[in-house]
Amino acid sequence: MRTEKDALGEKKIPSDALYGIHSARAKENFPGDDVFHFEWYKAAGVVKLAVYQTIESYITALEENFDIRNIPFRLPEKNVLQKLQSAASELSEGEYFDQFIVPAITGGAGTSQHMNINEIITNAALKKSGFLPGDYEHIDPLEDANLFQSTNDVMPTALHIAVMQRLKVLEESINNLRSEVEKKEKKYRNVLRVAYTQMQEAVPASWGTLFSTYSDALSRDWWRVSKAFERIKVVNLGGSATGSSIGVPRYYLMEVVPKLQKLTGLPVTRGENLADATANHDSLVEVHAILKALAVNLEKMVSDIRLLASGVSGKKTLTIPAVQVGSSIMPGKVNPVIPEFVIAAMHKVYSNDSEITKLAASGCLELNAYLPSIGHCMLMSLDLLINACKVTGEKLFSDLVVDTQLSEAEVFGSPSVTTALNPVIGYHKASVLAKKMIQDKIDIFEANKTLKVISDEKLSGLMKPEKLLQAGFVMRDIMEE
Repeated sequence: MRTEKDALGEKKIPSDALYGIHSARAKENFPGDDVFHFEWYKAAGVVKLAVYQTIESYITALEENFDIRNIPFRLPEKNVLQKLQSAASELSEGEYFDQFIVPAITGGAGTSQHMNINEIITNAALKKSGFLPGDYEHIDPLEDANLFQSTNDVMPTALHIAVMQRLKVLEESINNLRSEVEKKEKKYRNVLRVAYTQMQEAVPASWGTLFSTYSDALSRDWWRVSKAFERIKVVNLGGSATGSSIGVPRYYLMEVVPKLQKLTGLPVTRGENLADATANHDSLVEVHAILKALAVNLEKMVSDIRLLASGVSGKKTLTIPAVQVGSSIMPGKVNPVIPEFVIAAMHKVYSNDSEITKLAASGCLELNAYLPSIGHCMLMSLDLLINACKVTGEKLFSDLVVDTQLSEAEVFGSPSVTTALNPVIGYHKASVLAKKMIQDKIDIFEANKTLKVISDEKLSGLMKPEKLLQAGFVMRDIMEE
């Protein structure tokens, strides 16, 4: 064990641990098993790398204009900066995550998570320099690893980076799902089905039309997600504690965000009003609202598919893939577990939306203390949506099958099909035909043979799929004998 000190006293830390006293205190203060999001952790690494590279170039600029020995504040040696950069680079790739012991949900606006990162980087840099973890007289987590930084600009910036990176993955997931849906839309474009309003038979429609409502909704979702980058591209890195950039060199302030942009390839920009960018998180609320809209569309989509494949009415015109055994007691039972998973996951997105909204509104004056929870909910929702899109495409739509014969038989056996005859024979005669179909449990062709409301030949013409599915009726079709 090694002994570390802070302003509150001393604490024993495992000798080989890369975390330190600040992380250990936070672990004790905030019990919980919620793990800090891996993408946020990696994003913090790349933010730190941008910081250290900027500090290195700042020192080079100082050396060209001043005697560096006369600088009144501490600057790390260049070899120390190289080690810090190396450690930050490794952290940005996910290294040392086992040393991140602070839980996701904490107080303190992210200070605990930030100090855990500072300590990991410092101790990794110490080991690279031939020293032991905790030898802070050589490289210090506050004096060196945290130079020119505050939790209040590093952690929100890292969150924005993590969210943008996950948004890129979500875009691809939406597109992949939309592709699967469009395949079914094309395959079953002209296959008739009974459309429903308020869960009652309504009018003839097609499977292609139903699937098009899903693919078009996903297109809107993709467009909204693609625009979400604009909402969160502004970061407050360099703003220090409250956005005033107190204690930060102007050179650093001007250079660190362009450096971050180059490292990430993301369109990050420095906020014009860093105090605003530090105090307010409405941009995250806005982005999550976009995610919520996607969740709504996904739930509606899979709920429809689950209902149509349920067989509650005794007829199953739609069959979904069997992905696992459904019961421990009922042989042969297969459940719609993919739709159920998606529905449950989307309700978690809704609850995250509520939490983000309320916590963003709970910010006080210059800072929001609840950033860790806001970020945790945001990244969780992104993960849930990415996974939901993936399984909906790969395990639901890819092998979804429509029974075309049964579906078309249902259309002609449904009284709702008589709606297509309203322009030809009027509502009342069509109602007589529908009533006969219900009473005798026969299709429209059999009912018309008995009632002779319209000629069989004309009825057959009007009942062709292309006529039933065309947008609006054509007078020529009605007038033809």
